[in-house]
Amino acid sequence: MTPPPPVTDRAPSDPPGGTAPAHSGTFDAALGDAELLSARAALAQGRWQSARSLLPHTGDDWDRRGHRVTVLAAEPGAHTAAGRWLLAEPGSADAATLLALALVHRALRGQEDPEHARASCHTAAGLAPADPTPWLGLLLLTRADGPAPEPTAVFKELRARHPEHHHAHHLLIAGLAERPPGGRESHEAYDAAERAAAEAPADSPLAVLPVVARAERHRVLAAAGLAPAVPGPAPCAHWTGPRARRVLRAAFDWWLEWEHDEHPRRHIDLNHLAFAMSAAGRGAEAAALFHRIGPHVTPAPWSYTNQDPWTAFHQARAHALATG
Repeated sequence: MTPPPPVTDRAPSDPPGGTAPAHSGTFDAALGDAELLSARAALAQGRWQSARSLLPHTGDDWDRRGHRVTVLAAEPGAHTAAGRWLLAEPGSADAATLLALALVHRALRGQEDPEHARASCHTAAGLAPADPTPWLGLLLLTRADGPAPEPTAVFKELRARHPEHHHAHHLLIAGLAERPPGGRESHEAYDAAERAAAEAPADSPLAVLPVVARAERHRVLAAAGLAPAVPGPAPCAHWTGPRARRVLRAAFDWWLEWEHDEHPRRHIDLNHLAFAMSAAGRGAEAAALFHRIGPHVTPAPWSYTNQDPWTAFHQARAHALATG
């Protein structure tokens, strides 16, 4: 097994003094993908040609394609640029998929009729039957409707195209976590996440999904006033029970052995693991994870404590580096 990464007193993005990076006020959904950053910048200026090169180049790496399309589609003018692309190249599955996801984002912001966005997703799915990305758009819309029974019909369609789809599983688990509660150590979200992790190949990032499930339940409990704001100086009971300890140990061991530097959403998993280890009072493991995260902070799960997510991240990071 690969030894844990060295724990230093500052992340790679820190200035020489060792203090945490200044609050930027924003989180970058691109998560360091240089090609995606370039295409997004061009799309923001109304130029779709970079996206036209990027998406075919991504091929059938479905997690990466989903990540890239979703980030591009979140640009405010993406629907206009994608529409022009589709006019220039009628029948382009890439253009139709980008347009569909852009309309989904607009619908989620209350700027578009959700039924129009759904119809666009189905059109894109018809042009690329093997691509799970249009179904990801439909799942995002389904998720916005609130908790749904597991598994949803949309999730089944998506999973049939890519059984290990990272983003889709996160959306499913987030919805399940909002369903009626079980006991402290039992909930259908935990069961579904552990089942998905067990069914996935040994090197699949879905190994971290049980930790995500506990974070999503923490979000629900914190919103109801049933869980404290964590991470903090004392371990949180939500993260220290027998099942929680087993889940954290398994996920951290997987990270040590299988960490995929190339996975497009790996920083989301790293942030969930760091959050969990901090909340459980496991400073050494948390410090190693914060070191690996560097500047790639994600809003979730740090916002789940009803705090400013950037503040919550830096408080937990400072505590872990001081105690780990």
